[in-house]
Amino acid sequence: MKNQWCLIRAFSKTLPLTQSNLSTRTLCSSTSSSSSSSFALKNVTKANFESALEDLRKHVTAADFVSIDLEMTGVTSAPWRETFEFDRYDVQYLKVKDSAEKFAVIQFGVCPFRYDSSKQSFIAHPHNFYVFPRQEFTVPGSSYEFLCQTSSIDFLAKYKFDFNVCIREGVSYLSRAQEDEALNRLSASYDDELSELWSCSEGIKDIPLVRIPDVLFFERMKNKISEWRDELLKDGGGGYQLHKTSSASKQQFQTIFFKMRPALSLIGFTSHQLRLIELVIKKHFKDLSYVRMNGEKLVVYTDSEHDRNELMKEVKSEHHKEEELKIKSAVGFRHVIDMLSSEKKLIVGHNCFLGTESFVFNRWHDFVTLYLSDSCLSDTDIAHIYSKFLHPLPVAVEDFVSSIHKHFPYIVDTKILLNYSDILRRLTNKSGTSLSSAFSVLCPHIASTVKSSGLASTPHMKVEVQVDDLRSSSWNSGAKHEAGYDAFMTGCVFSQACAHISIDFEQQSSSTKLANHAMLQKYMNLLYLSWTNGDIINVSTGNRNSVPLGHHVKRRYGEIIFSNIVLLWGLPPKLKVREIRDAISKVFGHHSVITIYHLDQTAVFIQFSKEEFVSRFLDLIHSLERNKDPISVLHPFSKLLEGGNARASGYEVYKEICGSSMSKVIFADQANAVGSEWKTKLVNSAAKPVQENELIKISDFVNVNARTKEEKSDVIDDHSCSNSCDVVFDSLYASSGSRFG
Repeated sequence: MKNQWCLIRAFSKTLPLTQSNLSTRTLCSSTSSSSSSSFALKNVTKANFESALEDLRKHVTAADFVSIDLEMTGVTSAPWRETFEFDRYDVQYLKVKDSAEKFAVIQFGVCPFRYDSSKQSFIAHPHNFYVFPRQEFTVPGSSYEFLCQTSSIDFLAKYKFDFNVCIREGVSYLSRAQEDEALNRLSASYDDELSELWSCSEGIKDIPLVRIPDVLFFERMKNKISEWRDELLKDGGGGYQLHKTSSASKQQFQTIFFKMRPALSLIGFTSHQLRLIELVIKKHFKDLSYVRMNGEKLVVYTDSEHDRNELMKEVKSEHHKEEELKIKSAVGFRHVIDMLSSEKKLIVGHNCFLGTESFVFNRWHDFVTLYLSDSCLSDTDIAHIYSKFLHPLPVAVEDFVSSIHKHFPYIVDTKILLNYSDILRRLTNKSGTSLSSAFSVLCPHIASTVKSSGLASTPHMKVEVQVDDLRSSSWNSGAKHEAGYDAFMTGCVFSQACAHISIDFEQQSSSTKLANHAMLQKYMNLLYLSWTNGDIINVSTGNRNSVPLGHHVKRRYGEIIFSNIVLLWGLPPKLKVREIRDAISKVFGHHSVITIYHLDQTAVFIQFSKEEFVSRFLDLIHSLERNKDPISVLHPFSKLLEGGNARASGYEVYKEICGSSMSKVIFADQANAVGSEWKTKLVNSAAKPVQENELIKISDFVNVNARTKEEKSDVIDDHSCSNSCDVVFDSLYASSGSRFG
């Protein structure tokens, strides 16, 4: 299982550049006649990014809505970070946050849709951007590391994803937070830069001249620069070129003008030699200054202190502008995100916050099967966009949705639309609501490779695809799981869904935004926080609704009460659920345990029938641990505690573990790494913050069989632990139904 996750560093020269398969990723089209045509999807790399950006800008401005899709290097950083039915909405957000922070976006699909009333058809312009977090220049936080999940990479390779193009030619980016930080640092260091540009700065330290070659070079440079300066003053600023020097010296010294001042250009010197030249200038020439600008190394003459100060200001300002341009140019792909945000267009995604179609598992080892689902790489799109291109993700989901709404005020998730519209749910009831299934059912006239379905006679919304000067009215789905094509599929599903819920685009005024249409308001700005619990949050209001909108979410375990849940980990590896249930039932009764659910092979959730059992369970285990007497081995819980590695906590500790930036593959390792210094903790309810004394460590249990009779007597007769022994005796009495002798 451990080889499912591997860490790779962002790099640009790892894979050899092979022949690109961009030309082979074509989207076939045909007209109603027998003629057919095909042309490539609009693939965008750093080579054509600027022109493609301008092209996209025109289409987005004219669009009624824009559909998006992302491809990532993975989904979850550990099996236990999968979505479980026992995940509360805030825990699910932390898992999505972890995914967005650890995995990279490597392809971004953007597809503007514009309704053409003259053709009674939508015109779609799919763009497929290859994206790679390359470090274009040194900025704190711009050196990336990201995870690659082998199953996800294999999935992409299966669909002919070109990793060479992505790494070598992908468009880099800076988030808004990174750009702001870089500009702030540039502004703060504005005055400090002067010390790095001028040889006369106090910041330049003397180089000890202890080596004979350095001494000789220092003296030779002093003589040559002095000769150049003297002749320059005699010549009145003319083009003196050290005529008496060799041709080699002429190649190293050239007189030029810099900012209307005579200057000596230094060519072909090593960095160490240049530092020695700086030292020469500093020690022996008050009217000369050493300048590094635009890659050039210059010795510049100034005729007065005032002139020198003016030159310093000019160089300083130019250097600042040069660095600012570097930062602006490194923004890269984020220009696309800024465009979508500033245009305030309706953004359409498919399952764009969660995205995993399969979400309930019987055991930890079923985790790998998730990646065979249709939308396994469509996960956490909105969170990725925020994390990669805007700001670091906030800790609380409420803060996240509030900020998202400011950047993208109109979002529709087609997954919610398909599930909560009665009409659409009936149409997709048998096929499911994955993207490819919905596309096949709702858009059979576009998905031409799909066999005829019951919707063949249903009126449909026509969609034409335009790439540059090429246009087609019929496409097949041959490029599935390429971000640009999946964005196109998402837009087609949305346009057809709109037709089914009675949105008439012919009556839609060009001055009225589609996002304001009354029929869409029921589904606008709703994102799933948890499929399993039906938790939905309204991005525009921040209100959370845990009751599905006209849709019943089938649950395996019935109602989940988080305050009744205990998390137990570090269990013996062969311990079965039945044995755990039996042990607890002997103490608290046969109806005390509602559900026992595995996170992985090392940890389980236990939901009790009453909240009081949580504190009693934790108190009892704490007493057993603290006492460490031979009575403990007789207790039914001793089977749970074999090995001395078991720990238990309330639900809030589980949230704290999920919120950690670490991701150990095994949950017990993760919990121990995060909470190695935790004290015993008890929690009263899931709604309250983590209280002190909630976590329990159960360890170092005494093996009675290894003790001598004298040791047993010593422990039993120890009156200092009589109260703890009473608790143990009471529980043993309850489990046996008889009196202790």
